[in-house]
Amino acid sequence: MSTDTPEDDKPEVPEETASTPSEQPAPEPEPTVDPEAAAAPAPPATPGEETAEDGDLASGLTLGEGSAATEIDPDYQPVIRGKIDRFGVSIGTGRRKTSVARVRIKEGDGKMTINDRTLDEYFTVERDRKAIKAVLEATGMDGKVDVWARVSGGGTTGQTGAMILGIARAIQAK
Repeated sequence: MSTDTPEDDKPEVPEETASTPSEQPAPEPEPTVDPEAAAAPAPPATPGEETAEDGDLASGLTLGEGSAATEIDPDYQPVIRGKIDRFGVSIGTGRRKTSVARVRIKEGDGKMTINDRTLDEYFTVERDRKAIKAVLEATGMDGKVDVWARVSGGGTTGQTGAMILGIARAIQAK
């Protein structure tokens, strides 16, 4: 255990350097700044010109030059996630969180059946019904196809998201 007191931690000042207030050197005067020069903003840096704030950090950076992402592959084929069965019915599976929707779309008059109930009976929230119908409206299929779906898991919002994805994949396969 130390026997030092807080006073012992103070640095000792030799007596010959200690001075009275009258003997202390005068503070240096602050440099004068031209008020017009201080008020004028710095001119903007031109592209490629390095400023004092930039330093060497940004000197080696380029944006998008020579990246492979700008090249278009002429042989690219998108992945079609939906399928068409032997009866001509489009099938798409959508997943959202823990919800899964297995959707079948066939030519028809716009009837929607979800777990053997109508759209209005199964999805009671108007926002969910509008989101599901929006997919069909955006593709011009509203009123032209019948939608049958088996939905399970999760809550109503997750099931809505799964339905949207399932419908989109089935339409893509069509």
